[in-house]
Amino acid sequence: MTTLPDRPNTALLVVDMQQGVVAEAVRRDEVVANIRGLVDRARESDVPVVWVQHSDDHIERDSDAWQYVPELGRRESEALVHKRYNDAFEATDLERVLADAGVGGLVVAGAASEACIRGTIHGAFTRGYDVTLVGDAHTTEDLSEWGAPPPEVVVAFTNFYWEQEAAPGRTAAVARAADVTFAG
Repeated sequence: MTTLPDRPNTALLVVDMQQGVVAEAVRRDEVVANIRGLVDRARESDVPVVWVQHSDDHIERDSDAWQYVPELGRRESEALVHKRYNDAFEATDLERVLADAGVGGLVVAGAASEACIRGTIHGAFTRGYDVTLVGDAHTTEDLSEWGAPPPEVVVAFTNFYWEQEAAPGRTAAVARAADVTFAG
């Protein structure tokens, strides 16, 4: 029940599953496999898959670290959004891509839980989208050296607080990858 008029469609948003982002991520292989399954099901249902790719001073565009993990292959026909900020809507063409596809609902997966996932789900929600975070299809690396909780706690807390999110006219939800269905 998005607040965006005339946008009945849903898209799968795959955020920053890049080699340099998830090289040391907790449950990396499980998360990649879950995302692969989501991508396959979205494609089978003719649901748009939108890929988001981050670059900044630490992940240079066109470097090996910038490339998507080899297990996830983007089709040339699928949208690719380049970003430099945590929120994938910030200073990008993501809003136009979604509007052109009539998308008012997002299923979100990727990395990193405390940064680009959190920024993007909040950015989408405040812009009027219904947002489902796939709880077992996002991850992060261990940043406890810099004061962050252990990565498993970061992922769990991200799921916990997103389940509590509420606002008029839109929904926030957390679902397991196996429970996500797409209607084309």
